[in-house]
Amino acid sequence: MEEKEEQVRSLSDQEQFRREKVQKIRDLGIDPFGHKFERTHLSSDIKKEFAGKTHEELEALAAPVTIAGRIMAIRDMGKVAFLTIQDLGGTIQVYLRKDAVSELEWNVYKLADLGDIVGISGTVMLTRTGEITIKCKQYTHLSKALRPLPEKYHGLNDVEERFRRRYVDLIMNEDARRVALARPRIIRAIQHYMDGQGFIEVETPVLQPILGGAAAKPFITHHNTLDMDFYLRIATELSLKRLIVGGLEKVYEIGRLFRNEGMDTKHNPEFTTIEAYQAYGDLSTMMDLCENLIRSVAIEANGSPIVHRTDADGNVITIDFSKPFARMDMTDFVKQETGIDFRKVTSFEEAKKIAIEHHLEVPKHFTGVGHIIELFYDEYCEKKTVQPTFVSGHPIEISPLAKKDPKDPRFTQRFELFVMGSEYANAFTELNDPIDQLERFQNQLKERELGNEEANQIDYDFVEALEYGMPPCGGIGLGIDRLIMLLTETYSIREVLLFPQMKSR
Repeated sequence: MEEKEEQVRSLSDQEQFRREKVQKIRDLGIDPFGHKFERTHLSSDIKKEFAGKTHEELEALAAPVTIAGRIMAIRDMGKVAFLTIQDLGGTIQVYLRKDAVSELEWNVYKLADLGDIVGISGTVMLTRTGEITIKCKQYTHLSKALRPLPEKYHGLNDVEERFRRRYVDLIMNEDARRVALARPRIIRAIQHYMDGQGFIEVETPVLQPILGGAAAKPFITHHNTLDMDFYLRIATELSLKRLIVGGLEKVYEIGRLFRNEGMDTKHNPEFTTIEAYQAYGDLSTMMDLCENLIRSVAIEANGSPIVHRTDADGNVITIDFSKPFARMDMTDFVKQETGIDFRKVTSFEEAKKIAIEHHLEVPKHFTGVGHIIELFYDEYCEKKTVQPTFVSGHPIEISPLAKKDPKDPRFTQRFELFVMGSEYANAFTELNDPIDQLERFQNQLKERELGNEEANQIDYDFVEALEYGMPPCGGIGLGIDRLIMLLTETYSIREVLLFPQMKSR
């Protein structure tokens, strides 16, 4: 009893006042939390259908409409009121007169608060200011909001609270709704393109007994029945390549991955990618696929191949996906920016010495020249990419699943796509030599023993699959969350995830 009284005392005056209204609504014989309601239109449908018509034309039509939504504004003038109702399509004004509805409906309306959900039936009219409005004939209370909405012009100022209480953010923030609706549209556009290219969409296991397919720290869980640990997948790669062995030839999966790593504007512990593999393809096949996919998705989802980004200096940069993407070799890029030609560096000790001279920290598990090339690329080159750029020719040390470059086995047939200094895709000519693959896994194991927690384990079943014969193959992984950030012109991954991972309060 004391605990219940404490809860009541902790309510704000407005929250307590709203709870009292709940009982008043019940006293009128109305359920404060409503029932099914049939509507005929969204607000956007009405605005589109009746746009351009005059007041007289709308009066003559007397077009009946029924909407449902949340009250976002009330202007009460005694026996007349104007309400702003928000639904999935946006907002629309409602004109409510005491003499146009029943006495019960008017009395229920008088108990309304901002945030309440109501149904409105009436006809479409035009106000003197030219605003399309619904003239209310029937007012239906559907659900009482017991908490007040944030103040209209400020909404949720605390960014952390915006993401924690995404439901309030979606109510108050038009841009949050825009991004939320754009995300499924972009994913559908990806599927449309891939399906149109003859790819088969598949699903592979999230729980995996072996850590592989990428360099990342995993989440670990325990399966009680099998009494063994499993990893939440860090990539879908090895499962999808098994399907290439099985003869499916062109496969893709849009799915969640899980990496037990840091959180920032570009990283969330769970995120979404598309991985695709094409038998009889190679790196150039994947470059063409990647470029055409992004161009197609931008046009289908956004209506244009052009997006805008703001750089660190506040300059607005136009990114044009209609133009061919630039192509750079990683080692040549490093030479361009630093003057150092690592193709002429033959020993790790020499490369390490150069890195130390440039004040770069060399981790203990680095053992090859390729590790140092990546170190220099990350430091001097990555942020220099602005327009879409394929960076290829990655060293073998950092590409355990990519095929060697036949011209120089120190490097691999791999590329990453960068835009405005951020990575968006990673692709290979896939390694299909089981003997070479086993050696790469074994080298990863040595790195793991030297302290690299992100190194792959040996997946003997995958090696066995390759022994049955995998055709030459191209493969790509593309970060969908980052692509959505790019196409919606947002700057934090938390903006494009409805429920991003948050620190505890």
